[in-house]
Amino acid sequence: MSKLITQASSINRALDQIGDKWCLLIIQEVFWGINSFNDMMAAMGVSRGVLSDRLKWLQSIDCLNRLPETEGGKRMRYHLTRKSIDLYDCALMAIAWEREYFSTPKLDEVTLVHLQCGQSFQAQMNCRTCGELVDSCSVSFQPGPGATLDERDKKVRRRSSISVQDAPSKHNLYKNLINLVGDRWTANVIALSFHGLTRFDQFHGELPIATNILTDRLKFLVEEGVFQQTPYQERPIRWKYQLTAKGRSLFPWFQALLQWGDKWCNPKDNGNPLQVTHDSCGKSLHGQATCSACSHALKAHEVEFSLP
Repeated sequence: MSKLITQASSINRALDQIGDKWCLLIIQEVFWGINSFNDMMAAMGVSRGVLSDRLKWLQSIDCLNRLPETEGGKRMRYHLTRKSIDLYDCALMAIAWEREYFSTPKLDEVTLVHLQCGQSFQAQMNCRTCGELVDSCSVSFQPGPGATLDERDKKVRRRSSISVQDAPSKHNLYKNLINLVGDRWTANVIALSFHGLTRFDQFHGELPIATNILTDRLKFLVEEGVFQQTPYQERPIRWKYQLTAKGRSLFPWFQALLQWGDKWCNPKDNGNPLQVTHDSCGKSLHGQATCSACSHALKAHEVEFSLP
């Protein structure tokens, strides 16, 4: 298989593992308790072949375990592992972003209750050190000890022609976010924009991507309201792509993904490729999903939810 050489990045490594629309949907379904093959296929509207392929992949990277429903039984269930449970902050940040920018009736009917304080809540991301809310304007980036080069498998999956919007699952609670980040090139472009990249040539210099594919992804992000397109040169016309408020609000999801990649996707003998500093306190940023009611960190086993 041909390889790509890119700057080391925990986000890239994480996206190489789970940055696929169907992988993200499968993990979401298992979070909500849909964990048999037939139930997933019915919920997601995915073909048997694609579902089987993605389930095998998620098992191979230790994000799912396949176990019999009962001892000695033939009916199999898929269960989260420690690695995939650690994506819980990403899931909470996805729900928070979805609720802020979209009216999704099924999501509006979901109630999340923090068992520690007994209150319903909206998840938010705070700095573990100083407790302040985290946003893209309050951080800075420096190369970390693992800032080397990565040799990555060449992408073989195309952007799916089936929209997440068409997936029938009533549990598909952050489908608009998955529609954005369920393609690793689109997600890579958004991630790079947090580092100040705005021009086509800058994105192309960082990503081993064909020009027509990059053009397609930038157009898509403008249409979705994540980027605002403005000219920076008239003859010939050249465009810059800047994050809108909607795009900047994706930062907590990407920060949660970065931390997951640092923990689960980096070689054990290397440090993290990127150092993120929270400018408000001057310390290395570790964002954590917190309860809007009591400000305590949220853990999966301490949250109760009701689904429509």
